[in-house]
Amino acid sequence: MNIEDIRSGKIKQLPGVNLEDEELSQLDLSRINLAGATLVGTDFTGSKLEGSHFEGANLMQANLQETDLRANLMGANLMQADLTGADMRGSNLRGANLMGARLNDVSLSGAFLSGANLMNINLQGVDLRGADLRGANLTGANLKGADLSRADLQGTLLSGANLEEADLRDANLAGANLTDANLLCAELEGTNLRGVNLEKACLVGTVIETNLTS
Repeated sequence: MNIEDIRSGKIKQLPGVNLEDEELSQLDLSRINLAGATLVGTDFTGSKLEGSHFEGANLMQANLQETDLRANLMGANLMQADLTGADMRGSNLRGANLMGARLNDVSLSGAFLSGANLMNINLQGVDLRGADLRGANLTGANLKGADLSRADLQGTLLSGANLEEADLRDANLAGANLTDANLLCAELEGTNLRGVNLEKACLVGTVIETNLTS
C-alpha cells in the first residue's frame, strides 16, 4: 500500500487498514472507508472527512482538530482523541467511546450518540441541539451552558453531571438519571421529565414549566 495514493485520494476503500501514527492532515478524504481501521495517534488535522466510514475504527489519541467529521463513527474508539473545533453535525456516534476526548468548540447538533460513553467528558457550551443521546453515559460530564434544546435524553445517565445554565428546553429527559446533578439556573421549559430521578439534584434558580407525572 502506498501512503501517497491515500493522500492523493486515489484509494478510498481501506477497511481494516493499519495507519497508526500516520500524517493525513489537510487532505480531502471525504467518503473514505476506514471501517475497523487502526488509526491510533493518526493526524487528520483540518482534513475533510465528510461521509467517511469509521465504524468500529480505533481512533484512540487521534488528532481530529478542525476536521469536517460529519461521518459514520458508530462503535468507534475515540478515547483521548482531540476533536477540538470539529464539525460533527448529524454524525453517527452510536455506541462510540469518547472517554477522555477533547471536544472544545465542537458542533454536535443533530448527532446520534445513543449508547455512547461520554463519562466525565467536558462538553461545556457545546451545541447538542436535537441530538440523540438516548441511553448515553454522561455520568459526571460537564455540560455547563450546553445547548441541549430538543435533545432526546431518554434513559440517559447524568448522575453527578454539571448542567448549570444548560438549555434543556423541549428536551426529552424521560427516565433519565439526574441524581446529584447540578441544574443551577438551567432552562427546563417544556422539558419532558416523566420518570426522571432528581434525587439530591440542585435545582436552585431552575424554571420548570413541565409535567413531572406520566
